[in-house]
Order: sequence, then structure tokens, then C-alpha cells
Amino acid sequence: MIIPNWLVQRAKLTPDAPALVSNGERWTFGELFEKSLEISQQLHHAGVQPGSRLALLSQSTEQTVFIIHACWLLRVEIVCLNNRLTPVELRWQVEDSEAEILLVDDTKYSTIDGVNCLTFSTLRRQTRKEYALEQQWEEEQTLSIMYTSGTTGAPKGVRQTAGNHTASALASALNLGLTEKDSWLCMMPLFHISGLSIIIRSVIYGMEMRLYEKFDAKEAAVQISAGNVTAMSVVALTLDQIVRVMESEHMKAHPSFRSMLVGGGSVPLDYLERAVARNLPILQTYGMTETCSQTTTLGKADARRKQGSAGKPLFFNQISIKGTDDQHVIGEVLIKGPHVTPGYVGSQKKRSPLTTDGWLATGDMGYIDDEGFLFIVDRRADLIISGGENIYPAEIENVLLAHPLIREAGVCGKEDVQWGQVPVAFVISETVTEKEILDFCEQRLARYKLPKKIYFVDELPRNASNKLMRFELKKRV
Repeated sequence: MIIPNWLVQRAKLTPDAPALVSNGERWTFGELFEKSLEISQQLHHAGVQPGSRLALLSQSTEQTVFIIHACWLLRVEIVCLNNRLTPVELRWQVEDSEAEILLVDDTKYSTIDGVNCLTFSTLRRQTRKEYALEQQWEEEQTLSIMYTSGTTGAPKGVRQTAGNHTASALASALNLGLTEKDSWLCMMPLFHISGLSIIIRSVIYGMEMRLYEKFDAKEAAVQISAGNVTAMSVVALTLDQIVRVMESEHMKAHPSFRSMLVGGGSVPLDYLERAVARNLPILQTYGMTETCSQTTTLGKADARRKQGSAGKPLFFNQISIKGTDDQHVIGEVLIKGPHVTPGYVGSQKKRSPLTTDGWLATGDMGYIDDEGFLFIVDRRADLIISGGENIYPAEIENVLLAHPLIREAGVCGKEDVQWGQVPVAFVISETVTEKEILDFCEQRLARYKLPKKIYFVDELPRNASNKLMRFELKKRV
């Protein structure tokens, strides 16, 4: 399948349609194209070549949107870096991905030592150098790379192709529908697939994107109740915060607001009931970085009777349970479809994410009921979901075990009212203090990954093969 260069095609079709609203300014698709083309030519003058790979460290601002489109106009692959990571973590991802340059928003971040960096300010001072603008993309062409940790704690650079992103956007549109007045409220980080997918849907659909740098529950409630937006992506935590504002201010969603997509885990029944009272149409979803956002979605018509379900697969997608065709049998969830990544980069390049017959093994345990609805029982067994962020215990354990005074370490999730879960650690050590451990971790882990409590123990629960049994740690918590 040949795919049109999204922004080039959209600027031809609807150049005067609203494309982006951010920080009080507005851009049409024609203006978005011209702005992005200018930056792409500045990138080219700075030495960035078509077909190369660039890492991006930035905030969720209009400049980031321009730069993402600029890279794609120039046919440059983007490594989307989580701006909450430490310099050590960032450097590792840049090096592992083999990105030739790191583009840094120097109004917010410092450059990384030992990495070839280009700052936003330097880029915007460049003159323009023209290049041959491609009108079409190949389906298998990689557009973005996002790092996601595996169950071993080793981050994997996931390839996301033009075909993957296009299939995901089309499947979502077939599920949600489109109107001429659609506007997607984006308060998700653009380095996450949830945020990047909104940029992509915007140009494919010809839909306005209303962008905010950070999540703001009060502002979200205002936009939703005023009728300025028709859709939004959230996690359960942020949904609850929006509903609380709407309750305190006696607000209800405007009739034009059509979809509140909720990912990152099932939505508590209390949240659903309170959201319904505010006229918020909730659609629960299940997806992964490897699937370019949604694989299944639970529609509002089934939200109450299928509480806890992640819904049915979208039009192009398939799901199954490994080793069984029976209903209500728990097993590993498998996914197949054109939205599934073809593979990884860097240290995991030789590792295929697919089985021999083309299924993606998710590592998530779940079952399919007699009506075809998917229920996720446990996300990778030990996965900690904190405020919608995935935290893998092994990654934290590897950092703890790097401390010279810690002999053994185990990490699990603890229930938390605000964040859903937070990580806690069990360590075997006779001399180190909790403060020393946390200081050590702060240099090597993003803040949301830091253990919220250190338990000093004499031994850790292990099986006959000396494998750590994290479910026993959860019992102790």
C-alpha cells in the first residue's frame, strides 16, 4: 500500500481548515505545512539528511508539533524521548537507537554530554536548504521509535511505521466516526503513543488538535463543557480529576462532546457512574506502544454491563488467547493486525515481537467472553501502573542492585489512592540507609519510578530456581 505524505496531502485537500490551537494561537493546515516545511529545510541545512534518524527531547508544545511534521516531510525517523527520564537513561536510548543527532528544546532542557546535540534555538537560526519533497510513503517506512520496557526491565525501541500509524488512525475513525466540527483535546505527552497518535489523526482526518503542554483538569473541564472540543484521551486518574472539577463547579459535558477515551487500565465503576452523571461518554481502550495505540475499545453502550472489559477489537484488528479457543479461559493475550510493529531497533533489533504465525505476544493475561469482549486480568503480572505510566519492577531492581551495599532487591506495586499504584522496594543490606538508596536511585531513574518506601528485610521470597516471587512481596505490602 502506498500512503500519501500526510501533511502534504492534507494541506492540498483542506488548506484553510483549522489544524492546531496552542497557547492562544491558531494554525490552519496550510499554515502548519508552511511552518513545518520551513523547519524541515532548516534541519536539512543543519546537516540532517533524508532517511536519517533523529532523537527528540522536548515538551508538548506547538514547536514540537512543527518539528515532528518537519522530520516526516524530510523523511527522518523520530526517536521520541520521554522528557521525565534522567540524562543517563536518555543517553542510553539515544545511543541504543543509533540516532545521529539529538534535537533538544533548550528553553527547557540541557544538552546531554557525549551526545551530538542540536538545540531548537540553533536550528531556528539556520537558513533554508531545499530538498526533493516526497509525495508518498512506503507502508513499511519507519516514522517513529518509542522505547518501552519489557518484563525483564530492558528497554526496547519499538518501530512504528507509516502503515502501522495509518491503520490505527483509520480503525479509530471507523469506531468513533468523524464530523466537520471535531476537535481533539490533547493533554497527553507527545512522546507517548497516546499523544503522538492525536497529531497523526489530526492530519489524516482533517481535524483540529487543541494542544496543552501539561494536564490541567480545570481547563479540560472548561473546554469540554463549553463545547470547544469533541474528544479527549485520558487515563483513569486524570478522568477522576476532571470529573471532580465538573462536580464541584456543577458542569456537564456539552452535547457536542462525543468521546472520552480512557486507557492505562480498567476504569472503576464509581468513575463511570460519576462520569455518566456529567454527560461524559466513556470509551475504555486497550493498546500498547507496539500497536500504535488502540487495539480494542469498549463502547459507551456496553460500559455498564461489561464493566472491567477492554472491549472488542477495532475493525482491522484481531485478538486471541494463547493456547485456547475456549471462552472465559485465562491466558496470554495475542494481537494481530496492520497496526502491530514489525520489530525493534538497537540492542533488540534481532528479536522479533511476532510469533511464527504473525501474532504479537503481549505478555498480558486475559480472557475473551462469550460475546467477544476482552478482559485483561493482569498486565504483565508484575507491571506497576502509576498514574497511567508503566513501571517495570526489574528496571528498578537493576538500579538497586548496582548499589555496592545492596545484596538483594525486590520491587512490587503498592495500592495508592492518588496514583492507583506506586513502587515499593525490599532490600537486603546491613549498612545503607533509606535516604542513601533514594539519592542513588534519583541519579538513575525518572522520579515516577522511584520507590516510595524501602523495606529492609533479612531474606526475599524465592522459588526452587531462586527466582524472585514478586507476588509474595505484594502480600507483605
